[in-house]
Amino acid sequence: MTYRDAGVDIDAGHALVNAIKPLVAQTQRPGADGSLGGFGGLFDLQAAGFKDPVLVAATDGVGTKLKIAALMNTHTSIGIDLVAMCVNDLIVQGAEPLFFLDYFATAKLVPEVAVEVIAGIAEGCKQAGCALIGGETAEMPGVYHAGEYDLAGFSVGAVERGNLLPSTDPIQAGDLILGLASSGLHSNGFSLVRRVIDSVGLDYHAPAPFDPDQTLGQALLSPTRIYIKQVMGAIHAQKLKALAHITGGGITENLPRSLPHGVRAEIDLDSWPLPPLFSWLEESGNLGTDEILRTFNCGIGMVLITPKENAPLLKKSFSEAGETIFEMGSIRSASKKDAAPSIKYRGHLTPST
Repeated sequence: MTYRDAGVDIDAGHALVNAIKPLVAQTQRPGADGSLGGFGGLFDLQAAGFKDPVLVAATDGVGTKLKIAALMNTHTSIGIDLVAMCVNDLIVQGAEPLFFLDYFATAKLVPEVAVEVIAGIAEGCKQAGCALIGGETAEMPGVYHAGEYDLAGFSVGAVERGNLLPSTDPIQAGDLILGLASSGLHSNGFSLVRRVIDSVGLDYHAPAPFDPDQTLGQALLSPTRIYIKQVMGAIHAQKLKALAHITGGGITENLPRSLPHGVRAEIDLDSWPLPPLFSWLEESGNLGTDEILRTFNCGIGMVLITPKENAPLLKKSFSEAGETIFEMGSIRSASKKDAAPSIKYRGHLTPST
């Protein structure tokens, strides 16, 4: 008997490494000049220009969005999602993403699918300005069903010690809350999304009820927006006090993670239009406003907290960079100085027309 008889093809793994080397080469950046095939990936912080850095690490996956990618036989966007979920977490602490590694596990390696996924990962790395320096491909027959795969991503970034976020300039009453538009669901809430779709009996290959110009599956697979290059400029200009990446838990759970005790965020739900996808989910699943605000991003992928005087410049610069930005609300003092950070919503989520 051989390892191949047991379901693991080492030669296929070697062939995959050779196939993706050109993709990996496209992600090289100062500090990362190695090649695939070693036992570990190397990164030179000094060559990247850092003098007194703090390293910041993040790991994540893309959840059950993988099920839709498999149904649609579309795998590139899922690789972008994987990078985005990690690097958008790094930027929240002020860190520039430096390098990325992926873990791809499947029952049996299908090279064309793996190459498509890794092509998406390489594209995400290019958007984020980080190097793809390594990864792991695992064939695990008996753990995964035929045709299934799972993904995890790992990224490390760095920030000069004095530039960590939240900043040393304290968040206080009067600071403004700005939001950058999302590109769709990003990579959270898909277990609920799939349940809503099952309950109404829709086919993923049918036209999307909220966007007839594309299929439902295509609309749901819109890749997560990567905010790194746009946000790094504002960080370097010292225009931000804090950031919040709006992922699982929505605005309700994620924004308070970036706030200190003694303040609360006051959010005007009328300040941005609810994209059609989210209003369709709310209506079709009878979900309610509270549920979608703590499950989905509702059209806001990244939240910025800044002194009021910086807001006009930030709005101008982000708009010029191609981002849609909204003034969502402001920071208020809590009733007690040591009260845990919280959110108060006012107004109503209004579907875009």
